[in-house]
Amino acid sequence: MTTSSDTQRWVTAGVVVGALVPLALLLTRALRHSLGADPVAIALNQLGLLALILLFASLTATPLRLVFAVSWPMRLRRTLGLLAFFYATLHFLTYLVVDQGLVGAAIVEDITQRRFITVGILAFLTLLPLAATSTKAMVRRLGGKRWQMLHRLVYLAALLAVVHFVWRVKRDLSQPLLYAGALAALLGVRLVRAAKPSG
Repeated sequence: MTTSSDTQRWVTAGVVVGALVPLALLLTRALRHSLGADPVAIALNQLGLLALILLFASLTATPLRLVFAVSWPMRLRRTLGLLAFFYATLHFLTYLVVDQGLVGAAIVEDITQRRFITVGILAFLTLLPLAATSTKAMVRRLGGKRWQMLHRLVYLAALLAVVHFVWRVKRDLSQPLLYAGALAALLGVRLVRAAKPSG
């Protein structure tokens, strides 16, 4: 007999496997030297976009519960958030190691002179404490209210990531602006809910 916990484990495993498929495809293309004329830029763009997609997927869980009373995505929120952090870390490390070659002076110059790099790094740094406190043990240690307050930083991280995306794209802004609109909608749901009188 299959229990709800068994179903949850299978669903979570499916989400993880599905989220890792694009990485496997990206690595396969890289090994075959089929990423195009600028493979580093392609890798950076795809890893960053995957991080953003997964971050937004984690943010939709609460609005789905509040607006449509659909609660099952809440059980995937932590997994989606950690997957987003995983891809953001790969995006960041690709920038540091592959693109910049870990040359400190070049990295500092890039951060100070290109604003989309500055904002992108701020977005990653904002995600760090969220990933570090994602365990049940940290929820107990911080206490529910303090943990919730800390994890509201996810909206700041998402905002910074969207700004990073908008400033990174030089011509066609349709895709980054789509994410900006989605973030505005997600924040709007939370703000309307917070302003609604209780009872």
